[in-house]
Amino acid sequence: MTSFDDHERDRWAGRAEAYRRSFALLCAYPVDALLDAAAVGPGGRVLDAGCGTGTVAARAAGRGATVVAVDAEASMLALARRAVPDARPVRAALPRLPVAGAAVDAAVANFVVNHVGDPAAAVAELRRTVRPGGRVAVTTWPYPQPPLQALWGAVFAGVAGGDLPRVPADRDFARTEAGLAGLLVRAGLTDVRCATLTWTHRADPDDWWSGPASGLGVPGLLLQRQSPAVRDRLRRRYDELGAAHRDDDGRLALPTAALLASGAVG
Repeated sequence: MTSFDDHERDRWAGRAEAYRRSFALLCAYPVDALLDAAAVGPGGRVLDAGCGTGTVAARAAGRGATVVAVDAEASMLALARRAVPDARPVRAALPRLPVAGAAVDAAVANFVVNHVGDPAAAVAELRRTVRPGGRVAVTTWPYPQPPLQALWGAVFAGVAGGDLPRVPADRDFARTEAGLAGLLVRAGLTDVRCATLTWTHRADPDDWWSGPASGLGVPGLLLQRQSPAVRDRLRRRYDELGAAHRDDDGRLALPTAALLASGAVG
């Protein structure tokens, strides 16, 4: 594990409900495409790494698959158990999973490789758990950032926050189709495919702000490091910048995108 991994454990500790209210709804969009890319269907055995509140696991179970739901955070696993009572819950973190080699037909990780300090090792571990002929599929956010993620950058522009945790440069990968595909190829996967998914995420402004307000992610870390007066100023800036993205009903309509890559185990 790296210091970046330690940061991630701290960011998510005890925050499953905050995630469910805010960012989980955003992360749910690519789930069906993710499961299609991993060829998840009836009778299959699926590893959902970084299962969060159980959205992917529930959809996989709905397709008739048997699911192993893995997350490092106990509060996430508690919600996942509620969402998928028949799933096998496992508390663990990439890149070390207590799952036998070739034990599943598919492994998926929805917005997880962006939360580990050694992405290549994480994908290699997913590959290890999948039988020959099975598939691994992952999603992550692209760079340059689409408008949804860029909104947070604009809100926190110029805010002092000290050193922010980063993946070590020698372990990072380009957040592009070629960069994510290359990550899977280096892990030994074949028939690698990568595409960009685009959509508009709609959210209640208060719900969307509740993610950072609860300490989630880098925006949450930056917000926690500010004085109450600065936090109030940042909320006002968020409301001002978000006004340009509001629908007639007052909800935010934020264009965004994700990278989806998959590959086969030889």
